[in-house]
Amino acid sequence: MKFGLLYSRIRRDEKLLLSELRERGHEVAKLDVREQRFGLNATDAGLADCDLVVDRCLATSRSLYATRFLSAYGVPVVNGPETAAVCADKVKNSLALEAAGVPTPATEVTFTKEAAMRSIEEFGYPCVVKPVVGSWGRLMAKIDSENAAEAILEHKATLGHYEHKVFYVQEYVDKPGRDIRVLACDGEPVAAMTRSSDHWLTNAAKGGATAAFDLDDEARELVKTASDAVGGGLLGVDLMETDEARSAPESSGERSDPRDGESRYTVHEVNHTVEFKALNEASEVDVPAAVVDWLELKAETAGEAVMTA
Repeated sequence: MKFGLLYSRIRRDEKLLLSELRERGHEVAKLDVREQRFGLNATDAGLADCDLVVDRCLATSRSLYATRFLSAYGVPVVNGPETAAVCADKVKNSLALEAAGVPTPATEVTFTKEAAMRSIEEFGYPCVVKPVVGSWGRLMAKIDSENAAEAILEHKATLGHYEHKVFYVQEYVDKPGRDIRVLACDGEPVAAMTRSSDHWLTNAAKGGATAAFDLDDEARELVKTASDAVGGGLLGVDLMETDEARSAPESSGERSDPRDGESRYTVHEVNHTVEFKALNEASEVDVPAAVVDWLELKAETAGEAVMTA
């Protein structure tokens, strides 16, 4: 098979994928998105003859537009543009999770500082203000006081870009010093890890310590539902444990129905250009091998669909 890797920088994650694909004898085209030219009805041959293109662009804008063009050309791409569009925007992400019945933190969106202050005051302190687009925990703020809220909202309002004038306010979840990252392929978990820190942001990108995590049935069900909600694909599903998770005995095997309002977890985000190098180091699972197993299956399925069309 021929796989395309669309990238803007080759990081450890991309090196792991490239190595696994080449070891299996696949042809791999490294496609620097900065050099690509996308016409309305034609594309570079390096893209057009790929059995599957894997989008690993760092910039959200490049990812969203490149995958849209590839889809228009009929080139199979992971993740697809519909999934990318939902995952890249926290508002769309939250709405998709809520519509699917996935427990997710209470959230309000406003368009003025005054309305945002009312949301913050009703949530109470602390609460969280996030950018609608972004990753690695950047520009997220835990609001502990009225003065802090006023300052943060003023800064966002004057930053200039219209996205900063969309105030995404969320309840603060008192997680147990960690959250859970699950890598999933079309809703099937590949591996999971906790990310722990004394800081309220526990992202691995922020220095959070990682450790393997065994998913229970409820977590697996939520990962599947959350993946379906955003369109499926190669995704990172982020969960936080609730009070119910901390109070339940680990050995009991008990689980609650997320629909009854007593879920042991809340899903706060689904990521579409997910990094997995930290997960590969924390888990006993060979993550790149599992991902490539799935990519091969996606390429085969795409090829069969073309032949029968």
